[in-house]
Amino acid sequence: MVFICLLVERSIHRLAKWLHRTKRKAMLASLEKIRQELMLLGLISLMLSQTARWISEICVPSSLFDSRFFICSEDDFPSRGKRDDAEPHPLNRTDFASTIFGVHPHGCDEGYEPFVSFEGLEQLHRFLFILGITHVLYSFVTVVLSMIKIYSWRKWEKQAYPISTEDLQARRNKMMRRQSTFVFHHASHPWSKSKILIWMLCFVRQFKGSIGKSDYMALRLGFITNHKLPVSYNFHKYMVRSMEDEFHGSVGISWPLWVYAIVCIFVNIHGLNIYFWLSFVPAILVMLVGMKLQHVVAQLALEVVEATDPFVGSQLKPRDDLFWFGKPEILLWLIQFISFQNAFEMATFLWSLVELHAHSCFMNNHLMISIRLISGVLVQFWCSYSTLPLNVIISQ
Repeated sequence: MVFICLLVERSIHRLAKWLHRTKRKAMLASLEKIRQELMLLGLISLMLSQTARWISEICVPSSLFDSRFFICSEDDFPSRGKRDDAEPHPLNRTDFASTIFGVHPHGCDEGYEPFVSFEGLEQLHRFLFILGITHVLYSFVTVVLSMIKIYSWRKWEKQAYPISTEDLQARRNKMMRRQSTFVFHHASHPWSKSKILIWMLCFVRQFKGSIGKSDYMALRLGFITNHKLPVSYNFHKYMVRSMEDEFHGSVGISWPLWVYAIVCIFVNIHGLNIYFWLSFVPAILVMLVGMKLQHVVAQLALEVVEATDPFVGSQLKPRDDLFWFGKPEILLWLIQFISFQNAFEMATFLWSLVELHAHSCFMNNHLMISIRLISGVLVQFWCSYSTLPLNVIISQ
């Protein structure tokens, strides 16, 4: 264990030195947030291990515990009490804790029970560790898939550079042809003229791909025009830096996400199947975010159609007012929640598989488990490879 911990620590240290040497400040800050998250997990682990004995001795009235709030029902344990005495009986963890550490989980007076047993604290300890590690791995997968998508735009950046032999009029005509393709793609459909039907159109468009060549060229020209940059400005390189900044903003588990995880654990009551229904929240949110981003692009195209100046570059005006409440960071917060929820789903499954394999109420419905896992993996892939890169170029 010491060797593994040292290996992880040295690997993070060498990665930080490489990021510092290559001047990737945003990625270095993201790595520091991941390191802080791992340190937080270590502190939680230390506190749980040191306070488990005292917490397990806190007694509360038995009337506070009701079978309606149990995770499993009595029907989920049909074999309870039917064990053959001749069969080997494994040492129970609670008995082990009572024997070795002097913990007496049932040492409360009559009419009282422990608020949390020693075994329950052990399971909570393992769950938080699995959740943290899963979220860190999901963060790495997110940035890798997003960078793959953004680097695929490099070929368009090379085509956008003006050729030195071209005169000003030839460059202007080429830009107008590219922008007319962008406007035709987003503003020619009859539904684009309706404030309601355009949302349905944008909802469908998000499944055709995150961004096309004409979109990239139009957004690039609008960015360069608004900031009064030269036409030869390397917009793709700026997108890579922006992706690193976005990743720095989305990585890590903030305190609202920790509160959300604790609430989910408390409301996981028998019969609600709360984890199954929560697995659909990321799918709904990722489609909502994708639809809003497509709506922003459609609004930019419609503004060009309504403008009197035919030169699109002077009319394409990206701005914060096009986003909800004028705050583009709201979409980034939703993307951060989507990634955390998917990591929470996977961590819950892995924890149940390792810790509660004998409890049939967690693993008996294979259809629900399959839907949860497949939905989480697909949504995470779609959010990382399509939605997040689209949010980077439109919000920037």
